[in-house]
Amino acid sequence: MKKASQRIEGRSVVVHRRLCRIAEVDGEGYKYLADPKSVIAELRNSRARADLFTFMQEMPETSPLYKYPYVWDNFAVLSISTFDQWWTKQIGFKARNKAKQAEKKGIVIREVPFSDDLVQGIWEIYNEVPVRQGRRFPHYGKSLEAVRAMSATFLDSSVFIGAFDGEKLVGFIKMTMNDARTQAGLMHILSLISYRDKAPTNALLVQAVRSCADRGVIRLVYANFAYGNKSRSSLSDFKERNGFQRVDIPRYYVPLTMWGAFIFRFGLHRRLAEQMPESIAAKLREFRSRWYQRRFNVSAESF
Repeated sequence: MKKASQRIEGRSVVVHRRLCRIAEVDGEGYKYLADPKSVIAELRNSRARADLFTFMQEMPETSPLYKYPYVWDNFAVLSISTFDQWWTKQIGFKARNKAKQAEKKGIVIREVPFSDDLVQGIWEIYNEVPVRQGRRFPHYGKSLEAVRAMSATFLDSSVFIGAFDGEKLVGFIKMTMNDARTQAGLMHILSLISYRDKAPTNALLVQAVRSCADRGVIRLVYANFAYGNKSRSSLSDFKERNGFQRVDIPRYYVPLTMWGAFIFRFGLHRRLAEQMPESIAAKLREFRSRWYQRRFNVSAESF
């Protein structure tokens, strides 16, 4: 469970309710703390009433900078100098051909303003199928207004890119920059499964790199490279083919109460899936995928 809390040091802090109340900065991975020490001091006496506070260190520094307890987390990071450098030297042959394929099949990619038409298109993409990549898709079934509110976050530092077949939105990216505008993160990147043969997602990523290069953004982050104990996946392969590399970053955990200290000491802040051996987790994922296929009557292409 997650609830909005309060603003501290100009950031909105949210609290996740699990075995204990874990606080983090809203938009973590896209927005960072300039002074974690002052935020922690205020959290200890705030109405947020959190037990544990977690935050990630901002790149480019990857060695631990703070004397708080930490674990290693990771990002998929693409270093950008120029668009031509990425297109000719960093991207893989297969990914380059996929991107060209989209243009040949009539897919047009362009930056777009935030608008009612964009929100409508995003809503239609979200509601195409209930299952994606073998999991329940969390945005399926959301109302138009809920999608509008979710998409409208961080508008002053975000760029939207659309993939179009004629006037129809078939894929989109929401790319959000840090305060210094040196780093951008792909907050949302999604395309219609029915258009998979036209490779709109590959073409969207090309424009994301171009948009970053044009703005002087030197790092593009595509969420995690690895999730939990799952070191490789089709998604991590896709990222690697497009020039993204794994970068390990400290994630700090600061106990705010005795209960928070107990939870962290015994690793109870971690999700069950993160603690499970990968051999067991892989079998459970396979079972889950098959069950979803039967329950929602969807094809394996949705996975």
